[in-house]
Amino acid sequence: MKPNTSDAMRNIIIEVKQVFPFDAPQSRICGDTCVGCPKKLLELVETEIDYWQFQLEKGEVPTFDELNRFGKLCKNVKRGLVRNGILQK
Repeated sequence: MKPNTSDAMRNIIIEVKQVFPFDAPQSRICGDTCVGCPKKLLELVETEIDYWQFQLEKGEVPTFDELNRFGKLCKNVKRGLVRNGILQK
């Protein structure tokens, strides 16, 4: 059985929180050279997570388009974090 969009959004949020280094010290995230600012990329995703957690708690149901947009954002940020050596491929 496929999850509804609310459950799918919760699943993405859980996975992103496990994979992305939100609690890493700034010295680990900010290096000498950056290909896109990893700190700002993480802040962007964290803001989106906070927004969606609030919306889900209020009972709002994300659309497929919103789910797709959030998933695409996370995928692109992960690619940026890999490029900067923050995450492994």
